[in-house]
Amino acid sequence: MPDILHAIQIGAPPEKVYPLVSSADGFAQWWAEDSVAAGDAAELGFFNRATIYRLRPQILQPSSRAEWLCETGQEWIGTRIVFALEPRDAKTFLRFSHAGWRAPTGFFTSCNTTWGALMFRLQAVAEGKPRGPLFLRNAWGY
Repeated sequence: MPDILHAIQIGAPPEKVYPLVSSADGFAQWWAEDSVAAGDAAELGFFNRATIYRLRPQILQPSSRAEWLCETGQEWIGTRIVFALEPRDAKTFLRFSHAGWRAPTGFFTSCNTTWGALMFRLQAVAEGKPRGPLFLRNAWGY
């Protein structure tokens, strides 16, 4: 099973990064503006809600790890999104994976590219230079 992997240095401590990767409110700041809490899950709406991904937390270890199980999406269902945070001085080294894909399809490749762009948006928000979410509520976001 293929995995998407990224790593990035963020100029903010894990305590500042963690809320951005562990809640729907955090996701709304850099990933998808249409992110809402749905019980203990997070639902992210894309392309005017034509696509909705529901993520359920599996591991939430403050300031060190947030792991989400994807419960919807033809290719996302059953995959895991993991944010592992390592403190480095007053910074954070983030190891990211979107793991457990069934096959390296064209959509997998597209998601890999998108996740790369999202890492820089997450970095900007954590460092106090927000560019906003890549996916806007009523637009494509590009």
